[in-house]
Amino acid sequence: MYFEGFALERVDCGEVVLRVRHGGSGPPVVLLHGHPRTHATWHRVAALLAGRHTVVCPDLRGYGGSTVPPDAPGHAQASKRAMANDVVALMDALGHERFAVAGHDRGGYAAFRTALDHPGRVAALTTIGRAVPIGEALARIDVRFAREWWHWFFLGQTGKPAERIIAAIGPDDWYRTHGPEVMGPEAHADVWAALRDPAVVHGMCEDYRAGVTIDAAHDAADRAAGRRIECPVQSLWALRDDPDLFGGDPRDLLRPWAADLRGSGIDSGHHVAEEAPEVTAAALAAFWQEGGWTG
Repeated sequence: MYFEGFALERVDCGEVVLRVRHGGSGPPVVLLHGHPRTHATWHRVAALLAGRHTVVCPDLRGYGGSTVPPDAPGHAQASKRAMANDVVALMDALGHERFAVAGHDRGGYAAFRTALDHPGRVAALTTIGRAVPIGEALARIDVRFAREWWHWFFLGQTGKPAERIIAAIGPDDWYRTHGPEVMGPEAHADVWAALRDPAVVHGMCEDYRAGVTIDAAHDAADRAAGRRIECPVQSLWALRDDPDLFGGDPRDLLRPWAADLRGSGIDSGHHVAEEAPEVTAAALAAFWQEGGWTG
């Protein structure tokens, strides 16, 4: 059943209001979605984890049913630092002092920033996919990346905003998702309601603009200062999604940032929560159990 037993709420987090599903019982964990999804991408994984954990699945700011904040200088309103602050404010509002956080794709960048900026709050960090520090990714861009991941720079444009082109083409022709048979009918309907909202499309483009500007600057400053993730870190990657894009071992980009790093591949395409929910949930649960973050 789709998020059976989970509450759906809109939680005031200060700068923004986040739409969030939460349910289950036990040590709390936060699951952050990527582009262009909503929290609904996690529904099967959340159900598998809810027996041992309190599972919190928000829409990131600018995505889904959460606030699309007004544009700020330097795209600061879409920065991963702002998203990380949202996560902490959300967990405060729900009454959780310490928690594990896992993020896929763009949500992985927000999860990384949450662990780095709020070390006293995050018990364990998981990044899924190529959700390495953005600065590390940008430093390794080559012709292959530019050819196959050109949307990073298209969506990040400001001179000729991508959302105007997407609107002209039409979101139904621009975006591609799995069908309801893979995502589940409710999750499929949820993401498409968001993708057809021009404000959400703008918010997602701002996420990418922040990624190639303020987020990269934050990473560079932290690297220069020698900041590292204090909690255990897990890297998961999809074996059928170009795992060697940045080199042979996807964990290499996280090694300078994490003293306690582990990880493994998942036999899946890009959207592991939809394509391999059982394996994804098992990998997360095993990592949390090893670190003692389990009920």
